[in-house]
Amino acid sequence: MGKFSNVLRQLRVAKGLTQEELANALHISRSRLGMWETGNRTPDSETLEMIADYFNVDIDYLLGRTDKTTILPESYYIDEKAREIAEFMHKNPDYSALFDASRKVKPENLEIVKQIIEKFSDGN
Repeated sequence: MGKFSNVLRQLRVAKGLTQEELANALHISRSRLGMWETGNRTPDSETLEMIADYFNVDIDYLLGRTDKTTILPESYYIDEKAREIAEFMHKNPDYSALFDASRKVKPENLEIVKQIIEKFSDGN
């Protein structure tokens, strides 16, 4: 588990956003976001809800109270196996670049891509 500043930064980076882009999406200043990420300030409860909604995580996860959250709603994928593989890719930084594209790919093809990445990351 991490504290809010770390979790917020990890979520932002995983989504491929700059501080400026996230600040614009949340309708706040970049300096305010920067202070949150450095731990100098924390948002109020209403803003925490907005951030949690933006990243589709629960507030306990956002605050670092737990390291588990439901990032993907169950209905996001029709196929359960595709949902499991995509969720795995989203939660693991080495696979996160493939996450958005994975939604349109068949489960068996997602597994092949996962195996290829694992093969190359093992150095074999």
